[in-house]
Amino acid sequence: MTWQTARPQAAQKSQRGFSLVEVLVSVIVLTVGLVALLGVFALAMASTQTAQQDMIAKQLASEAMESIITARETTAMTWAQVQNQSVDPVNGIFVDGMQSIYNAGADGIVGTTDDAASGAAVLTLPGKDGIVGTSDDISLPLTGYKRQIQIQNVTNGGNVVADLRTVTITVQYTVPRTSIKKTYILTTYISQYR
Repeated sequence: MTWQTARPQAAQKSQRGFSLVEVLVSVIVLTVGLVALLGVFALAMASTQTAQQDMIAKQLASEAMESIITARETTAMTWAQVQNQSVDPVNGIFVDGMQSIYNAGADGIVGTTDDAASGAAVLTLPGKDGIVGTSDDISLPLTGYKRQIQIQNVTNGGNVVADLRTVTITVQYTVPRTSIKKTYILTTYISQYR
């Protein structure tokens, strides 16, 4: 029988661990990855928080546009009245410049001269029960929003098209935590004919 002795150097090489430099490099790579992931998470949270303000701005612009089109469709206003007061002071019923958000006045049309008398608009959100119209509803004042309705004549080759106008509704608002001013613009054409 022969006895063979194991080589100690070969056993040590197979059990060798990580060096300190390898561990430090892997920790640095892991830290950079986690910091990047936290940055993306913070950006996602900020976007989620501004989503409600963006949705409200879009709704306020759509509400004004629908009010104008409905008033034209139901003949609640004449074609001559579909104009800003600065363009036609006699017939125009739409207020010029940025205005606070008010409820529609007696004429039922948003953005006209009689709106200020009807009071500031408030958005009603459902409370804990998730149902609008119950006692736990939340009232959100729209004090941070301003709306402007601009109505302009359409021209074709320098000639005014008498039965077509451009309606541009601009809603400005400030994101509460960042104080960044944002703007939402909705533009369409409105015709004299239904």
